[in-house]
Amino acid sequence: MKKLIKSHKGRKKLDFLIASALILSSLVIFSAAVSFSSPDKISSLKIGYFSAHIYIETFEVESLRAILTFYEYFEPLKIIGQYVDSLYMLGGIWAAFLLCLLHVRIIKRENGLVKSLRKTLYSFKIRRIVGTEEAVPEKVTTRQLWLYISIPILCIVIAEILIFSGKLEAAVWIHIGVLLALSVSSLFIKDPIIHRIHMSLMLLPVLRLVNLSMPIFFKTTLYTFIFVYSPLAVSVAAILIHQRNSLEEIGITKKHFLTYMILSVPLGFLLGLGEYLIIRPGYLIPDLTLGNLLILTIVMVFFVGLVEELIFRSILQVRLEQALGVQKALIITSLLFGFMHSGYGTFNEMLYTGFVGLIIGILFHKTKSLPFITVLHGLVNVFLFGVLPLYLLGWAWI
Repeated sequence: MKKLIKSHKGRKKLDFLIASALILSSLVIFSAAVSFSSPDKISSLKIGYFSAHIYIETFEVESLRAILTFYEYFEPLKIIGQYVDSLYMLGGIWAAFLLCLLHVRIIKRENGLVKSLRKTLYSFKIRRIVGTEEAVPEKVTTRQLWLYISIPILCIVIAEILIFSGKLEAAVWIHIGVLLALSVSSLFIKDPIIHRIHMSLMLLPVLRLVNLSMPIFFKTTLYTFIFVYSPLAVSVAAILIHQRNSLEEIGITKKHFLTYMILSVPLGFLLGLGEYLIIRPGYLIPDLTLGNLLILTIVMVFFVGLVEELIFRSILQVRLEQALGVQKALIITSLLFGFMHSGYGTFNEMLYTGFVGLIIGILFHKTKSLPFITVLHGLVNVFLFGVLPLYLLGWAWI
């Protein structure tokens, strides 16, 4: 009787999670459709970098122009609009978190959802998909492994190529579809290795959707990164806890700490200089005072660098290494890292950041030090968006 009550409560809780996820996902889709069809859209497209690309459509209807003009100069409406955007953003983050949680619950099989679905499908004699209830999970073949991994990766790459081409609305729809598909993939795929990789890949569309949906509250773009990466840190922590990554896999170590910190400075400068010569970004701080540099360093190291390196190296690269081997894992993660910088709109930037991702991936594989690659990543951004733009400002030969 107690087991029945417990199972009933678990099923009710799961039903609530499913309903909430579907409702909030619908809100995200509706918000994306409305936002990307609006006349003015300012979005930060990079996964940790300054962009503020502006997309403006011209409307021929005079009445609509009058409304837009009124909105532009009436400050209370702007404030209300920002709060509405914030609600949509929080709804999207909550939906993504629920989908991750739902994915975990399905894998653990804490309720009868999987069994009931298999019974239903089995009654229709779809045996190839569901098998029997008592069937022991079998490892997939190498061909199936590549298929299950390559399909979501290909979809993510296509979405980023669409962003590169300026087709944001289509890219958002694909990312949402990938997120939903990965969240329920464990219903049909039994191998735990695939489950872990799919859960790791879920972080990439979540990263992009949160980044795109973030409203701009501050004139200083630097502060927006805090609001983008803080909720992502929660999802990253949940996956690390669920997958039970060891401290060695995550890269939490004090080994050669001082040496790595010293080495990260010249490496960060060289990699940052190479990227600066490609994209010539603006600066995120007004001057090179100690206070401004400290703020920039904190944001770029403890928010941007830490979260991105946890996603790409501590989670995704580690799981791909276990499934495919070191070389293939390094190639895939570096390619994804490069494509996730598609918002710059230049092929050279994606190629260069893919190269940087490969270097950082190799360093992580060799050193197993998350502090090293986090500080290195953060310092690349500090030089790229602070030191180099301000120091080289006015130098005609650069």
